Amino acid sequence: MKKVLFLLMVIFSSAAMAQQDVQQLLETARSFQRQADYDNAILVLKKAQEANNDNTEITRELAFSYYLQGRTDNALTEIKKIIDKDDADEQTFQIAGNIYKSKLDFKEGDKLFKKGLKKFPNSGAMYNDYGEILYQKEPGSSEAAKMWEKGIEMDPNFSRNYYNAARYYGTIGNNLWALVYGELFVNLESYSTKTIEIKHILFDIYKQWFVSGKALGKTPFEEQFAATLNKQNKEAGYGLTPESLTAIRTRFILDWFNGSTTPRPAFRLFDLQKQLLQDGLFEAYNQWLFGSIASTSAYQNWVSLHAAENNAFIAFQRGRVFKVPAGQYYAKP
Repeated sequence: MKKVLFLLMVIFSSAAMAQQDVQQLLETARSFQRQADYDNAILVLKKAQEANNDNTEITRELAFSYYLQGRTDNALTEIKKIIDKDDADEQTFQIAGNIYKSKLDFKEGDKLFKKGLKKFPNSGAMYNDYGEILYQKEPGSSEAAKMWEKGIEMDPNFSRNYYNAARYYGTIGNNLWALVYGELFVNLESYSTKTIEIKHILFDIYKQWFVSGKALGKTPFEEQFAATLNKQNKEAGYGLTPESLTAIRTRFILDWFNGSTTPRPAFRLFDLQKQLLQDGLFEAYNQWLFGSIASTSAYQNWVSLHAAENNAFIAFQRGRVFKVPAGQYYAKP
């Protein structure tokens, strides 16, 4: 009996050591990936694969390293080995999708994402990537927008769907959702090059909104949003600056929460704006959104004159995590 127990201990100990070795090799390969040293990453992963031929994670990372290196044929060969395995995760499907996207193989990419979304129906990342490959196949495609919308509905805190949807709606003249999704994005992802891009879009879309006249909505949320913002047409007549937008958006929030007996749908973005208004940080928030976009020098001057308020806003922003609750999706009838 003691011999059996000893043998079992040896077996389990060996298995644990083997697993530890695999994780060490994976971390070494990922370190090489982060340094863009793909040759060494591939070398490590191929050696690891020889000893652990059935390990999905190793093969996935090997495919990813080939993809990063631009060797898409090799990447595709590796990813095909694991895409149908039970333990193929979301990241496996994303890597495969990017490979098909880089090869402009839209047919196989379409099949892949349909399969992936059956397995992971709540994956915001996969809806985003599916939308991107559909948009690459047909720029301006409304089918791509449907994927981003579904991603927003199913996974409301995955930021990239908001980013792509805001850009898309900005190009087709759907100013309402360009504004809504754009501002949600910059709160979910506050410091990136994409954030700066979306700030430009937001500033331009506000101009378009008031230049083109009163916008209309179709769904109850759209109707209420459009009607509330349209009330500020007079204020916009003096030109749109960070200061005038602060006044317009202040009146919008006050009217949204207090100006109607019609029940307003719960919406996290407007709750945030109300909180900032109550805390005396709304002007700083609007300056952060629009100030540097309108005029870098004017924004720097505002910051120097309002250092305490600006610092308080920065502390608030960096000390919180913005999350969109499930169920606050109002884009469809």
